[in-house]
Amino acid sequence: MPSLLLSLARGAVTSPFKRAGRPGATLPADRHHRPAAPVAPGPLAAYRSICAFPENGPLPVTYPHVLGFPLAMRLMTGRRFPLPVTGLVHTWIEITAHRVLHPTDLLELTVYAERLTPHRRGTEVTVATEARLADELVWESRSGYLSRHATRTEGTSAPAPEPALPAVTEWRLPADLGRRYGAASGDRNPIHLYPLTARLFGFPRAIAHGMWTVARCLAEAPQSHPVHSVRADFRAPVLLPGTVTYASDGAAFQLRGDGGRVHLTGTTARTAPEAARDGRS
Repeated sequence: MPSLLLSLARGAVTSPFKRAGRPGATLPADRHHRPAAPVAPGPLAAYRSICAFPENGPLPVTYPHVLGFPLAMRLMTGRRFPLPVTGLVHTWIEITAHRVLHPTDLLELTVYAERLTPHRRGTEVTVATEARLADELVWESRSGYLSRHATRTEGTSAPAPEPALPAVTEWRLPADLGRRYGAASGDRNPIHLYPLTARLFGFPRAIAHGMWTVARCLAEAPQSHPVHSVRADFRAPVLLPGTVTYASDGAAFQLRGDGGRVHLTGTTARTAPEAARDGRS
């Protein structure tokens, strides 16, 4: 945790000296590693609780992303990283679990920046996180983070509206959700903590973590067998406190707010029950 807080402080200091959209910007070749280590039971239990995952069983498919977050912060706050970390917006994530993971697995983690992409609202960086078990790649993710700035080209097109999925349940989100998830995950970005700190970055109130919304949707789905892959796109921030509707048709899911505003869309694929039992994908 101290190293993560140090990264956040370093990012606040270095961000004003970085200019998003600078011509010829390149990504550092750095790869940040965490040696194989057990999962700490206390933080995992807190994470399961705040996201409503079962108290026992396989590692939630989103949890290696949480374990790799300090490495991602170290990468994005580094001197050679071309985008200012302050104000970066998590826009999407793809996760692939090549096998079912368990809390006792000694996971080795690697995080690196993969590519820069023009976006209609600025520049997007793709950050990769990989988890290995005894040199075998067992889990990986790709995340998009947007640095907003004026552009001269349209870049990627705006996403097309998606049809509304059947509503399943409604959640009332408390004002302190961001602080509680931040304590469990280590992501204490000020936009998630208090109305005052969120307003410093242009939000009227604190907003829920995007990764909490993904995890909470996955926890709500039937747990008969684990998720093999996930794709989620963050469409609009969820203000706290607030009320949202979880909707799903089985493989696809959405999180909607007042007036049907879509905050999150996603799709999943799940392992066959026999593969889940023996650890194969």
